[in-house]
Amino acid sequence: MAEIYVADRLISAGEELPPGHDAVRVAHGRIEAIGRGSELVEADPGASVSRFAGYSIMPGLINSHVHLGGDCSKSSFATLCSGAPDEVLALIRTNARSCLRAGCTTVRDLGDSGGYVARFRDSTTAPDSVRPRVLSAGVPLTITGGHCWYLGGVADTAAEIRSAIDGAVEDVDLIKIMAGGGYVTSEGPTPFDAQYSTELLRVAVEHAAQYGLQVAAHAHGSEPIVRCIETGVSTIEHCGWRSGPGKRDQNEEAVRQMAQQGTAAGDTTPAVWRDIAKYVTTPDYKYGSQLTWMAERDVEILIGTDSGVPGTEFDQLKLSMELYEELGFTRGKVIDMATRGAARSLGLSHETGELCAGLVLQRRFG
Repeated sequence: MAEIYVADRLISAGEELPPGHDAVRVAHGRIEAIGRGSELVEADPGASVSRFAGYSIMPGLINSHVHLGGDCSKSSFATLCSGAPDEVLALIRTNARSCLRAGCTTVRDLGDSGGYVARFRDSTTAPDSVRPRVLSAGVPLTITGGHCWYLGGVADTAAEIRSAIDGAVEDVDLIKIMAGGGYVTSEGPTPFDAQYSTELLRVAVEHAAQYGLQVAAHAHGSEPIVRCIETGVSTIEHCGWRSGPGKRDQNEEAVRQMAQQGTAAGDTTPAVWRDIAKYVTTPDYKYGSQLTWMAERDVEILIGTDSGVPGTEFDQLKLSMELYEELGFTRGKVIDMATRGAARSLGLSHETGELCAGLVLQRRFG
């Protein structure tokens, strides 16, 4: 039986659809028609009708960077790495449902261990049936002693990188590689340092491409960012263009290449960004200014929260999106970035991102 959902308005691509478009008819989880509610009901009197006065219908939001196995504490991956399997899966389930509460019907997990996120993604049991669509990168590739080495993805050579990708392809939706250092591995390279050479990053991109997989690369610093652009990764996570604390090093030539080849910038703004901005903003360094700079040069921006690492939450995407309004983006543009734009960059345009016939409005499991 078809279902018809009627609301005050429909929003797609960040814009309200013309007057008279207030309803969506769905069958088997996919949109069949969009139009005036009275006409859709008249054409299908046997359909189930749900009305939402005072509300809007829009595509589900996409959180492009989360860690479902993280618990947001200072030792955020302790449970993931050493907890009992049932404990880890319960944590992932709780975090995924928190994402749903924030309106996220798709999340991209960029740091797992032990294949737990893929197991959750593929589960058909009742406890796991209420969840967003999950894209899993599995265990991120890193160097010995490098960022997040304890997750188990150490690969130092070309042969090791290829072997790690070969072993992951049955379970992952994309490959994650730590092109630079990070904040939650204090004993490793700094966030501004590169971990992999351009040649080894190219090995990862080319080998992943043989399986039709995108590569998401972790890179805060300008040096690893430029290397990522040169090798054609699909998304650059964090992408802060930084050369040191409170220092930006924005490369005009590299960002033009980034836009031309379609490499997206994966922003990771936590809900507490306002508190962070108070401490890091200086006359020469404005929090988030690199996002405006990249967007003005036609780089696609992916909105993520990095939820799971210390000081982050899974149900606060709205607060992260507010940074863009603060930076001068219109609300419609921000919604478009977190729906249609993200779906396009992540290869999901055939599934989600807009309100149009054939796409998924709701997702069912089991």
